[in-house]
Amino acid sequence: MKDEHALIDRKYWNDQHSLLRRQLERAQDFSKAIELFIGHHGMVHTAKLGGYGSFQDEVLQGLSDKQMRIIPAGRANSVAWMLWHITRIEDVTMNVLLADAPQVFYRGDWQSKTNSLFVDVGNEMTAKEIRVLSESVNLNGLLAYRLAVGKRTRQIAGKLNVEKLKEKPAPQRLARLLEDGTVREQAQWLLKYWGRHPQTNLLLMPATRHAFVHLNEIGRMLPALRKLC
Repeated sequence: MKDEHALIDRKYWNDQHSLLRRQLERAQDFSKAIELFIGHHGMVHTAKLGGYGSFQDEVLQGLSDKQMRIIPAGRANSVAWMLWHITRIEDVTMNVLLADAPQVFYRGDWQSKTNSLFVDVGNEMTAKEIRVLSESVNLNGLLAYRLAVGKRTRQIAGKLNVEKLKEKPAPQRLARLLEDGTVREQAQWLLKYWGRHPQTNLLLMPATRHAFVHLNEIGRMLPALRKLC
């Protein structure tokens, strides 16, 4: 691994993610895969979670409260919304779909702590709703929630069964996310997507690459945000 104080090398991250995919496909490499997953997962969370550097800390460094809430021209989302989205997605996929356990969001009263009017993952929100969430969410609470989700994911990863990961998410777990409003009616395509793939993909996409993609998006927004404030 690279020095923990260095900026995240995106090519290196992608190369290691490909290695993670190959290791998860081989039962004999499962313990190595989980170790690699923990390192990868740490890079898309704050360094407070522990790991070999933090891409999240890198892109958020120096951003003001106002900059995190702004939706720049030509963009659909704010930094605040993207942090909400990647955290909610990780929470529900790791806890409900993978571990068949309650969401961190509800176990820790995080709706109150984040001052959120919403409970869903954010897919198919209207532009107005995205703006409302961006302007009203408690950012300190949101970052604390993200850290709590990251810690919980690591607990789950340490107890995984390689054979179970070859199975697809149970239909009743997917249905639960629609019933409790975690996934909106208009976003049922998301449940179909998760339902088509083995649970291995929950480690490869929602818990790692999905966050990596949105943190990259935040990185591309930085020049515009710095000009605005």
